[in-house]
Parts: sequence; C-alpha cells; structure tokens
Amino acid sequence: MQPLPVLDTAQLFPVVDAHLIALLRTLAPADWEQPTLAPQWRVRDVALHLLDGNLRTLSMLRDGHFGGAGPASPAYADVVEYLNGLNNEWVAAGQRLSPAILTWLLELSGPAYSAYISSLPPFEVAAFPVAWAGEETSLNWFHVAREYTEKWHHQQQIRQAVGQEAALFAPELYQPFLSTCLRALPHHYRKVPAPAGAVVALAITGAGGGSWYLRRAETSWELGTGYTGPVATQIILDGSVAWRLFTKSLPRELAVQHMQVEGDRALADPLLGLITVMA
Repeated sequence: MQPLPVLDTAQLFPVVDAHLIALLRTLAPADWEQPTLAPQWRVRDVALHLLDGNLRTLSMLRDGHFGGAGPASPAYADVVEYLNGLNNEWVAAGQRLSPAILTWLLELSGPAYSAYISSLPPFEVAAFPVAWAGEETSLNWFHVAREYTEKWHHQQQIRQAVGQEAALFAPELYQPFLSTCLRALPHHYRKVPAPAGAVVALAITGAGGGSWYLRRAETSWELGTGYTGPVATQIILDGSVAWRLFTKSLPRELAVQHMQVEGDRALADPLLGLITVMA
C-alpha cells in the first residue's frame, strides 16, 4: 500500500472563487433566499459564511487581530461551541448586506485570501490543527487543504440549493476535496477492532472519485492507495453524495441507500459517521 502524498491545494482557491463569483452573479433575488443543506441557512447565509472565512483568516492569521476572547478551552466541544457562536453572530449582522454588496466583497477579498494561503510554507506548523482528523498539531499543507474543503463544500451547498452542482464535480476540484476528507479515516476508526492486516477498501464513484485503502496495523489504522491484496470489506460509495456524507448533510438512513458493501459490514458502518467539519 502506498502512503498518501502531500496535497497541494493552494492553487485551487482562485479557481473555486471564480466559480463562486460567476454563480452568484447569475442568481435571481429568489435564489438568494433558497434553503440549503446547512441547517437554518439560506443561500445568502452560506455566502456570508464564505465571506467571513476570507475576512476572519486575513484578520487573525495574516494581521494578528483576533478581536476578542477565544474558546473556553482547547477541548473539541468548546471549540465547536465557540465557532458556532462566531458563525451565527456574523450571519445575523450580514443580513444588512444586499446580494450585490455581498458578491462584491467576496470578489474583493478572495484574491487577498488566496495570496495569503499561497504564502504559507507548506511544511511549517499551522496556526490551527485539523482537529477533525485527530491532530493536535498540523502542518500548513494540511491546514490549507482543510480550508479548501471549507471553500468547496460551502459553495456546493449553494449550488445544490439552486440546482447547479456540476461545476465543482470536475475531477481536479472534487478529488482534492475527497482526498482531504478521507485523511480523517484513521482517527475515525481508531476504536474499531480488527485483526492486524485487515483492509477496508473504499471506492468513490464518478470522475472525481478514486480508491483508498484503510489497513489495520498493530495499534492503529493506516490510509493509503495502490493496494492489491485481499480485503475484509469493500465499500462503494456514490460520488454524487459522498461530499454530503462527510459534511453532515446526508443522514445515515439516506447514505446507506448510496453505499454498496461486500464483506464484514461492521467495518463499513463507521464510514457513515465520518464528519470533516467542526461547526
């Protein structure tokens, strides 16, 4: 089995931003009020959240301005509560912005955000770890890839709401999203028992999909590609919904309808609970 390569996603941010601006410019006033897969958020609210991501990153990480107290503790639950509070406060205040102003601000801040992301030395320690992958310290390349998944999936929530999902399913955009999310699998499976050497094979269908393999080592699970031996469980997941499963937008009872399993079902069920978002 081959180890997963380091991801280089920094060059993709201007591409997904260009797709976003082009999409927002086509929306009718009623489209901005459409509900999305994000609970209680309409299209305009998700767009506001994307703007917050640009401005908050530039303010905190580029400029060193954190603008208030942080979470009560570094504990996962406290960080999630803190982020939810920030997100809701911003969306509430942003109701004052018209769609035209919101689109303009996203277009204005996007290049500065992308430039900052590209300036981060990939193998230096990131300001924030990728907690959903179980890391207490992460390198910048993984932090940047995590930020890419945020950009990708929030734009796709907007696209799903208005029936224009196809653009982000391009292999060069979707495959890096999937490859980043799946790096949480070893942490997610950490308490799942299996004999050493047992392998779970995951195939995600579609042009942006691929095959990944999760192998049980003596005390942990390892994720890689290029495996050719026997497997304990084979999972085939529909690529058109995989992104929703990993971002809390596809309930378990619906997800199983898009998943085929051969072999030990107990080694497939944990995939249904994989979550690669914090808030």
